[in-house]
Amino acid sequence: MLGRRTVLLPLVILGGLLASALISSPAWAGDGTGGVQCTKNDPRPVCDVNAGTPGEPSGGDSGSGGGKGGDGTCRDPEGERIPCQRDGGWAGADGCYYKPIDPSPSTIEALGGQPAGEGGWYQRVCYGPDGATRTGLGGPVWIAGDPPVVSPAVLARQARARLDLPRVVIRMNPPGDQLVNLPAWLALDQGSWGSHSATASVPGVSVTATARPVKASWSMGDGVTVTCDGPGTQWASGTDPAKASPDCGHVYRRSSAGSPGGRYSVTVTVTWEVTWAGAGQSGTVPGLTTTGQVQTRVQESQAVVR
Repeated sequence: MLGRRTVLLPLVILGGLLASALISSPAWAGDGTGGVQCTKNDPRPVCDVNAGTPGEPSGGDSGSGGGKGGDGTCRDPEGERIPCQRDGGWAGADGCYYKPIDPSPSTIEALGGQPAGEGGWYQRVCYGPDGATRTGLGGPVWIAGDPPVVSPAVLARQARARLDLPRVVIRMNPPGDQLVNLPAWLALDQGSWGSHSATASVPGVSVTATARPVKASWSMGDGVTVTCDGPGTQWASGTDPAKASPDCGHVYRRSSAGSPGGRYSVTVTVTWEVTWAGAGQSGTVPGLTTTGQVQTRVQESQAVVR
């Protein structure tokens, strides 16, 4: 069994260093070096958060030293960028990663016993340049003081990744084929437009990210793009066919006969603004987009019968 004299001193020294690095000035970044990777082929943004990837640029330099840089990145003691979170652990100033654990009494006894005072046990994992864990450098450690606090901005990115945005359903009216020189009303289904929120939490800190649609860009298939500030107005039966939409519409000037399948491909991209709030702070994170598509046939018409 390891004695307190041979083990506790390194733990106290390590605890003091980490308490200074992780608590007084949290080592994990707010904005991180990474972002959110979303699927490209699915109109719904299915995203994975990463707080940073080694070797990827992320803004200005913050100088050498481990922990959080002035540019919001996480760095190892050599000044190299590292992910702020890895395998459930958060980056420390020494370039290793720490996550809370609840070791068994026998493990605590083997480590020299339970230290006095406030603090917590953490699993320390260090990685080599090849991504493999470095043997002999990990294991349970005691960090004195209050628990490290996760930056609300990091939680904001996690909450952003949990946003479940709706599918984009197009209501292009009047229903059916469109006619050359006759106004087409462009609209989205009611469920495709509206605010959506998601929350990410750790003990003591909770952050909510809210996505709000801000514009819809319509690619009409004939080379024209229409940008609207809202979901548009759906055409109602009995409305004058020659009347233009009050807020989002388009007039085709040529038929779709020469297009593939004799139809135009109409694509709409909805841009979402994402804000977050929690722990007395607030901010924005990179926005999201969703898309929808329909095929429409545009025919020539010599006269409009009312």
